[in-house]
Amino acid sequence: MSEPTDAGVFFVGNATTLIRYGGFTLLTDPNFLHRGQRAYLGYGLSSRRRTDPAIDVGELPALDAVVLSHMHGDHWDRVARRGLDRDVPIVTTRQAARRLGPQGFGRAVGLDTWDHHELRNGEHTLRITALPGRHAPGPARALLPPVMGSMLEFGHRDRPGEVDLRVHISGDTLMVPELAEIPRRYPDIDLAVVHLGGTRILGLLMVTMDGRQGADWVDLIDPRAAMPVHYDDYEAFTSPLDDFKRHIERAGLADRVRYVARGETLPLPVRREPEGAGGRDAAGIRGERREATRERGRPT
Repeated sequence: MSEPTDAGVFFVGNATTLIRYGGFTLLTDPNFLHRGQRAYLGYGLSSRRRTDPAIDVGELPALDAVVLSHMHGDHWDRVARRGLDRDVPIVTTRQAARRLGPQGFGRAVGLDTWDHHELRNGEHTLRITALPGRHAPGPARALLPPVMGSMLEFGHRDRPGEVDLRVHISGDTLMVPELAEIPRRYPDIDLAVVHLGGTRILGLLMVTMDGRQGADWVDLIDPRAAMPVHYDDYEAFTSPLDDFKRHIERAGLADRVRYVARGETLPLPVRREPEGAGGRDAAGIRGERREATRERGRPT
């Protein structure tokens, strides 16, 4: 098992990752329950964990922030609540921020969709923007907590307006029309972390993307690279990673996806040129990538 390293995404398990880049260390969706323990999802529902996290909460490095997509027991659990530093900022939905305050996390920041929060660490900057997400279809949406995707944009104070690295985290969303605005606003994404699993409540209602929706999401978002998470850690997950792999291969997107085991680190890409350099803007780069994808998928 590799140790968390700089300039990488260390996969802890479920949707929990450690992201280190540009002087920042971020934790996403902290879930440190162990195999056999139950995550509580509200309304008397729970799901048993099948796996162990790669590290325990007490082994975490010092954090600059936590990015929390929503308030659910497999993303914010009792172990994280007890073990995390209460002074760490938590960037999340407004609903989750209201709940975190009484738990002692007074620096929680609640965002509406398209709002952002900025962090500085010496000369380095990070903008975290809340993106659309929908955790359930139709009226069932009212039964689940609001969810957000996140865009992480790493930069430098001496280069305002330039982005050194752009990472998108899907959050627990389904493939819904609101997501189409993301690639229109962000046509140049370096890495996309996609939450999968085909989670079903009571075995019936699907509330996270399965393999087919996950492949459609990668095609829509069109990142340089994609990393799947949140696919086998709980009994409520019904769509295994192989389902995603099959649909990704059919879509001609296999070269985009990086499969990372729990306890391993995905090195983060570093942009060779600022956006717009070399006579190509972000939209042009995106179009070239999509045309290459179409060519790969055409029969010979």
